[in-house]
Amino acid sequence: MAGFLLEVDGFCPVCEQQTTFRSRDEWLRDHFLCQSCNAQPRERAMFSVLTQLRPRWRELVIHESSPGLAASRRLADQAPAYVSSQYDPSIPWGTLHPTGGWRSENLERQTFDDESFDLVVTQDVMEHVFSPDLALREIARTLKPGGLHVCTVPIVNKEKPSVRRAGRRADGEIEHLLEPVYHGNPMDPNGSLVTIDWGYDIAAYWDAVSGLSTTIWTIEDLSRGIQAEYIEVLVSRKAGLPDLAGDAAPYPPPAPTPRKGLLGKLFG
Repeated sequence: MAGFLLEVDGFCPVCEQQTTFRSRDEWLRDHFLCQSCNAQPRERAMFSVLTQLRPRWRELVIHESSPGLAASRRLADQAPAYVSSQYDPSIPWGTLHPTGGWRSENLERQTFDDESFDLVVTQDVMEHVFSPDLALREIARTLKPGGLHVCTVPIVNKEKPSVRRAGRRADGEIEHLLEPVYHGNPMDPNGSLVTIDWGYDIAAYWDAVSGLSTTIWTIEDLSRGIQAEYIEVLVSRKAGLPDLAGDAAPYPPPAPTPRKGLLGKLFG
């Protein structure tokens, strides 16, 4: 179709249909959309990983913090045990919004019981959290053994170290360490402040503070409409490392053979 910078036919992992992906803008991350469900590339990457690791995801108990677009709608429509939450201090923590239906939760101090969920999903949330260590510990606490945290987050610093952009002072006021950057937020017309520019050290940091085991997935596949900047998917598992030790004790080394005479003295 005329006027599109990129147009590709393929299969959308979110709506699970043959479709066309189109973009009129060079910034594919926000504009390379599925024409059937409007999913963005990062959502298709996330669903590709989710369906590979948990093909029966519809049967799982799922918590999604700060849901947004097509992937969130798919989870809510298809998974009966799905619950969404928003940072909404206008109502008591742990209660449901009377019309919106979401649960009011502070990701850093959640009211959910221990080991409540098979799956926790955050999509472009963790770059806005002031205390990611607290949020990740809470996610780990609320996951069942064997559960997953599946996440998208812009890894803008790539091989460079992660950098804090903004923090909170003791009085609760925000301290800007770098020029403020905001992303869209359906709960706040002013947007969400970016607190951290993450690098690939994100996985090591998350594992260190949460006790989970994190893998970064990078996918480029035009047949699934997965091509753009910053669409890595992080999967953190609540499970220990597998025991890969041998099933029998190793044989003891053979005893040295005694040598006698001159040759024994030279080579023994």
